[in-house]
Amino acid sequence: MIRTATNADIPELMRIRAAVQENRLRDPSRVPASAYQAFLAVSPIWLFEDEGGIRGFAAADPRDGSIWALFTDPAAEGRGVGKALLSYALNDLKQAGWEQAHLSTDCGTRADRFYRAQGWAPTGLTEGGEQGFVRAL
Repeated sequence: MIRTATNADIPELMRIRAAVQENRLRDPSRVPASAYQAFLAVSPIWLFEDEGGIRGFAAADPRDGSIWALFTDPAAEGRGVGKALLSYALNDLKQAGWEQAHLSTDCGTRADRFYRAQGWAPTGLTEGGEQGFVRAL
């Protein structure tokens, strides 16, 4: 089931983000609970939930056309969670009037390969050394 997050879900979202090994923002102080609360005031955060709990989450930022987050619990990888959630986040950007979405992630990671497989086009390295991507909506 996919649903929108509430403030009560934030501790579980933070747990999932911290569990992703290739995430440079694993340290909870880099994305504290207050960042999730502030984001929820602007846009939905989509959750994938099954009988075992929350398995992943995704969010798009309608202010700048970016993917703010896409994380799958490592225990649920390879089950289509990220792909399902990404479609919700992209739809949010489309509904906000964007014609193209963008994001960045570390080079050579599973996320890098995932976005390429989902049709995202690399745009080169960002100032922070991440691989930038764009995708038409």
